Amino acid sequence: MSRISIIIPTLNEAECLERTLRQLSILNPPAYEVLVVDGGSDDETVAIAQRYCETLDCCSQARVITAEGRGRSVQMNQGAEAATGEILCFLHADTSVPDDLVAVIERTLADKTIAGGGFISLMAGSGTTRWGVSLHNYLKTYYAPLIFRPYLFFKGLRLLFGDQVMFCRRADFWAVGGFNSAIPILEEADLCLKLVQRGRIYQVNRIVQSSDRRVAHWGSLKATGIYLYIGFLWGLGVSPTYLKQFYEDIR
Repeated sequence: MSRISIIIPTLNEAECLERTLRQLSILNPPAYEVLVVDGGSDDETVAIAQRYCETLDCCSQARVITAEGRGRSVQMNQGAEAATGEILCFLHADTSVPDDLVAVIERTLADKTIAGGGFISLMAGSGTTRWGVSLHNYLKTYYAPLIFRPYLFFKGLRLLFGDQVMFCRRADFWAVGGFNSAIPILEEADLCLKLVQRGRIYQVNRIVQSSDRRVAHWGSLKATGIYLYIGFLWGLGVSPTYLKQFYEDIR
């Protein structure tokens, strides 16, 4: 059985982190380790993570790491450096995963032609499921590379995004240089562009559920418009640093 390290970048995630960690405690089979990498939270995020890391018996080890800088790419790279598992799984603090997560990842990467994978993200909130936005995000995994990188699409490129719980082998992750710490958004999609040189990127036919807080703040139409706008410009080569201004942080 492969050792799987789950890496969770956090910044002021007290509202949802406890539920996410509780779900990790019932994974069957368990993860090898859980690493919470905090980017300087000023709420109860770190206290919640420490409390659960002290009590989790779901894995060999669980710990909280203080990031050397803020930004998901920086935090996830630091978590990957500290991880000791053969497989890395990057999980957002507001995302719920199935209890057979570890088994699904192992089965997927048992195929040596696959370099990385992710899940189908379903966005939901209190009493609301964002079916339209979720469908668009599912389709975007396929149509974005087909439109903007067709030569790589037919080599197996699929573009995965943060809510899709991306995973890959640690050896492949570092062989391509990990996440680009210089970009503030679309870091998973950028990693896909590099990982496809080592194998296919695969979207697993299983659901993970992510918070709809951004869509709830913007509204479904505005959210879809922003996602399309950012994705289109990124596909044309516009810098993610410039695009970040359209993608505000929402907690």
